[in-house]
Amino acid sequence: MTSGGGYGDPSQKIDYVFKLVLIGDSGVGKSQILSRYARNEFSLDSKATIGVEFQTRTLVMDHKSVKAQIWDTAGQERYRAVTSAYYRGAVGAMLVYDVSRRQTFDHIPRWLEELRNHADKNIVIILVGNKSDLEDQRAISMEDAKEFAEKEGLFFLETSALNAVNVESAFSTVLTEIFNFVNKKSLVAGEGQGDNNGDPASLAGKKIDIVPGPGQVIPTKSRLCCNT
Repeated sequence: MTSGGGYGDPSQKIDYVFKLVLIGDSGVGKSQILSRYARNEFSLDSKATIGVEFQTRTLVMDHKSVKAQIWDTAGQERYRAVTSAYYRGAVGAMLVYDVSRRQTFDHIPRWLEELRNHADKNIVIILVGNKSDLEDQRAISMEDAKEFAEKEGLFFLETSALNAVNVESAFSTVLTEIFNFVNKKSLVAGEGQGDNNGDPASLAGKKIDIVPGPGQVIPTKSRLCCNT
């Protein structure tokens, strides 16, 4: 589905813009996941995010140019009120915890509740257990995380931003679901929507079927929409 190296040409026409948000406790590696995905970089001396930052990556999906606009939200308590406004308009979200810190996983239900309170209830969400390279310090089993994801109807993957493991797959999972929905909408709408003057497409609430992929925990059905 995805091709062209993924980093895109800044001068190319953009067919779709999808807003994603990364949320979770401070120190779980949200900024490192984003840096790995957007620039294929990892910094050992990364500092805590202050407020909200975002990066973009343009990729080609089925001959369409897609810009992923990814917002990296601070996990510190004092920034919670600031970041809540940035959930609006998001069509995808990553709930990130650190597999070596139990508390970060225990806080996931709170983050999920906040996400569902501020974003559309049908946003595509993936639970991400980061720092899978710290296997000898693991505090949350993959089985526990899978069980939670299944109960809440979330996708699930473990990643390592350090070793670049599953970072690409995590973003691809969310973006592919959004893109597939847009394509279905375009097929129904015909020539009247989606490609006029190269404007980024908006999404509307509709039920979609989710096709399982390797290593993913996927609900039987999901619904997706966003604010236009």
